[in-house]
Amino acid sequence: MSWVPGEVENAHSSSVESCPSLRDVHSINPAQLMARIESYEGREKKGISDVRRTFCLFVTFDLLFITLLWIIELNVKGGIETALEKEVLQYDYSSSYFDIFLLAVFRFKVLILAYAMCRLRHWWAIAFTTAVTSAFLLAKVIISQLFSQGAFGYVLPIISFILAWIETWFLDFKVLPQEAEEENRFLIAQDASERAALLHPGVLSDGQFYSPPESVAGSDEDSEEKQDSEKPVV
Repeated sequence: MSWVPGEVENAHSSSVESCPSLRDVHSINPAQLMARIESYEGREKKGISDVRRTFCLFVTFDLLFITLLWIIELNVKGGIETALEKEVLQYDYSSSYFDIFLLAVFRFKVLILAYAMCRLRHWWAIAFTTAVTSAFLLAKVIISQLFSQGAFGYVLPIISFILAWIETWFLDFKVLPQEAEEENRFLIAQDASERAALLHPGVLSDGQFYSPPESVAGSDEDSEEKQDSEKPVV
């Protein structure tokens, strides 16, 4: 029967040693976890991620750049007022650049509405604008007589086509994957913090880490001494 207190002591000591290890494993950097969760929540409250904001800026740049090129083309033709009257009021599909400007406005409105105001997380809007842009520009280049009007007959359609496809690439390969990755990281950090809170709801007090009384640890030796003293002397 002398082995029972020894095993009790070993069990208590092993439990005491295991508690700090569990505490260290499941509460690894709780401050960092909370800071990370707060940063993700701050981004959600901010409403739009940095990479999505960059995409919206590029869409705005697309509109402004096409507008600038169109204004330069109007000046080259002999004055803005005369060229505007010819290209807008007397619109001709085969010779006017006004429709390319309207195409840039169309891309800007759809993409800003979808990805800035509605915060869409799908590629269908950019696929729609790029498909419409590509089809219109290909038809205009084939049917119209833009190439006979100088350098702008090449520049405006090509620049508009390239910018539309850069927007598609940027959204599909940068914006959507990065936002999905950030959302997964947020869910993982939130799950880890919840598990840590369930395993250790509060700070462990000193009373939870105790060792058995010395009397229990020394009871085996005391009982052996008593038995030796009670033996009759021969």
